[in-house]
Amino acid sequence: MIITSPRGSLTGLNSFLMAFNWQTFKTRTLTAAVFVVVMLAGLLINTWTFFLLFSVIHFGCWWEYQRLVGLIDTRYREIKFLHKYGVIAIGWLCMLFFFINNNFYVDTVFVGGATVGLILLLLVPLILSIAKNPMNITYSLLGLVYISLPLILIMKMAIYELSTWDGPPTHSAIFFLLVPFAVLLIACMWINDTMAYIVGSLIGRTPLTKISPKKTWEGTIGGIVLCTATVGLLFQYAIHLPDEARLNPYHYYLLPAIASIAGTFGDILESKLKRMAGVKDTGHIMPGHGGFLDRFDSLLLATPFVWLYVYLFM
Repeated sequence: MIITSPRGSLTGLNSFLMAFNWQTFKTRTLTAAVFVVVMLAGLLINTWTFFLLFSVIHFGCWWEYQRLVGLIDTRYREIKFLHKYGVIAIGWLCMLFFFINNNFYVDTVFVGGATVGLILLLLVPLILSIAKNPMNITYSLLGLVYISLPLILIMKMAIYELSTWDGPPTHSAIFFLLVPFAVLLIACMWINDTMAYIVGSLIGRTPLTKISPKKTWEGTIGGIVLCTATVGLLFQYAIHLPDEARLNPYHYYLLPAIASIAGTFGDILESKLKRMAGVKDTGHIMPGHGGFLDRFDSLLLATPFVWLYVYLFM
């Protein structure tokens, strides 16, 4: 098969090799490898590393979100200290409440009352800011929905059963059912992103959207199909689950499919925000991947949809 390029006629294989950016792929792969190690350590060591990991993700995403909104609407830069960090604290306190309530035998009324009290206290500067600029609090509330809510849902789903307060977790059936919810989502995002990049680089020709010009229909569909097949086959045939934790096989394929599709829209949404703000990346913490929002944009939108599927159909 001969493919005509601006430089002349090349074989299909040579054209693919020329289109594929090996240096970018190498950088992204090395960064992704470190990312996977850090993520798995945080997810699986114990309850507190799990919560610490998502706390860091929460604060990092919020920091970049507030910067983006400030570039889109300069009035948001005028928010006071208590408003800026109070809204982040509100989201984090909700995460902490569900984490503690799910994983420790504590007085729910006491913990819930203390959490609500702190949130009400932190809401004061937000309420006061309404009179000055109503849009600022709107941006902050949207941030709670966009960033904090998905991470709260992960805290709601992830349950460890502890043998001791400071010892390793006892991995009962609930561990295999719920802790991998976060692992599954993150794995789906990484596999979908990587496969879409490879397929798009090799055979991508049709632009998906003007918002993200580098995305193609071929790469997007390839990423979704390969992610669904890879994760589904792993869960059905390679990962051994206890009998009480096994699910109907179609769940193994529907979950990664929903995660991949919703995650793609999450990527497009974040690309739209970056275009409105006039920036290429939201940050530079991960070479080849950008910042926190660049890395977790898919996770933030995929989580609510997967969570709804789990609760409604599983």
